[in-house]
Amino acid sequence: MQINEQMIREIVVQVLQDIDIPQPVKAAAVDERPMTLVEKGEARPGTKADEVVIAVTPAFGKFQHKTIVNIPLSDVLREIIAGIEEQGLRARVVRVLRTSDVAFAAHDATKLSGSGIAIGILSRGTTVIHQKDLPPLSNLELFSQSPLIDLPTYRAIGSNAARYAKGESPTPVPTRNDQMARPKYQAKAAVLHIKETEHVVPGAKPVELEVRF
Repeated sequence: MQINEQMIREIVVQVLQDIDIPQPVKAAAVDERPMTLVEKGEARPGTKADEVVIAVTPAFGKFQHKTIVNIPLSDVLREIIAGIEEQGLRARVVRVLRTSDVAFAAHDATKLSGSGIAIGILSRGTTVIHQKDLPPLSNLELFSQSPLIDLPTYRAIGSNAARYAKGESPTPVPTRNDQMARPKYQAKAAVLHIKETEHVVPGAKPVELEVRF
């Protein structure tokens, strides 16, 4: 039997219909307001050392609007930006279209960041803090268990990224751990990844975004 993408989709959808995915405890949305991401053309390398670039993936805020545990992406982005600004730095947002891999998206963004520090965010909530000149699969901090990331954690991620940009060595952001999170959410994560990847544009350059809340 030949297994193709359509068969995988059908299997995953069936699994999702047959299981009740429990929701972990998370912080309530701060203030779910509409978010508009306006494309401003090809993103260019920054020259200011006081900026942190946030790289969102192809479907973020455009085709997908909530994380894997239904936190509005508008709240996620607002909290990360707030964390950066609390440290006295500026946030710049770009959309990386060529990949749906958060590590490679963040790695691309480090090359655009005047400080060399960038944050990558998948639509389902997985996040990474990356630094220029590190290999794509190395990073400063990785938050791989997206079902366990709440809004205060996203804010702390923004704050830590800004502190790295200032040349500090902050204590890594504390994260919750649940060994059952992966099996509980594996099917849903697969569906969201497939949906994200549908919007990848091979070879496309990152796009500058203006964020409007």
